Amino acid sequence: MSGMPGDTGAAEDTALTLAAQAGDVSALALLLERHRPGMRAVALSLLGPGADVDDVMQETALVALRRIVDVRDPEAVGPWLRMVVRNNCRNLLRAARRVEPVEEVPLPPDDATPEQVLQSHALRDWIWEAVEALSPTLRLPVVLRYFSTGITSYQQIAEACAVPVGTVRSRLSQARTALAQALTATAATAHEDVLRRTEASWQEVHATLEAAERGEFGTVVKDRYSPEVALLAGGQRLGGVDLLLAGMDGDLSAGVRQRPLHVVAGRSLVVWEMELVNPPDNPDHCPPAVAWIMTLDDGRFDRVSLYHSPRPQTVPPPAAA
Repeated sequence: MSGMPGDTGAAEDTALTLAAQAGDVSALALLLERHRPGMRAVALSLLGPGADVDDVMQETALVALRRIVDVRDPEAVGPWLRMVVRNNCRNLLRAARRVEPVEEVPLPPDDATPEQVLQSHALRDWIWEAVEALSPTLRLPVVLRYFSTGITSYQQIAEACAVPVGTVRSRLSQARTALAQALTATAATAHEDVLRRTEASWQEVHATLEAAERGEFGTVVKDRYSPEVALLAGGQRLGGVDLLLAGMDGDLSAGVRQRPLHVVAGRSLVVWEMELVNPPDNPDHCPPAVAWIMTLDDGRFDRVSLYHSPRPQTVPPPAAA
């Protein structure tokens, strides 16, 4: 019964999904347009009329850009998009009750093939061009929200950027609007190879840590960091080169080691997410993780903002009867 309209729609969804997964951004745009009425109907049913519906639709488009490769059944892309809308609506409703959940969209499977990873980077290249077009104020919360793995909730982003949660919401809303326009403007342009840049940043973070353990962190700082580099935490400037060197030396002397977990690498903004491995005799010396959030000026890091993940809450033992 291949002539049935439903079959034709399924065939078009399949073709567009496969093209989008291969990096064709125009195919993804067509796919989103095809399913916009159904997606909007879900948002309206959960949120009612208002500006929140538009925010959720923009959020869903950005999620689709990053996660379209996760769709296992291309014919079911419509239900998948509506699920993303539903999860985003629920997150928004929870946030209104002062709960800040991490995005509920399913993560990529652990057994993703190299081909799937490369396909995901095809769309990542495209969206990074749009991210680079944002102002620095809007770029950082967008990068943390959509590209980091451990600083994704509004509260975490607010702490990393040293601004109120309400400001994070406002900046992300502005960024989504600007990003949609920037994506349209960059759709037909050539894009720098983000995969190559990310691989280079992975190599750099490993080389940096290895040099530090050899006592050569000062050479790395001299080569890659601006002489006027600022070290910040919680939005407050703590010091410059001397403190950067002293901090690394102090951690190493205490037996603390850093293990890279995730890298985000743009032309003007780099995020290194690290696990902090404490010595066995002092397991509480440092928090469990730290993110180095670094901006570049003329190819050199000129700002390093450190965001430490909070220590896990300890539950006190029950009182004796």
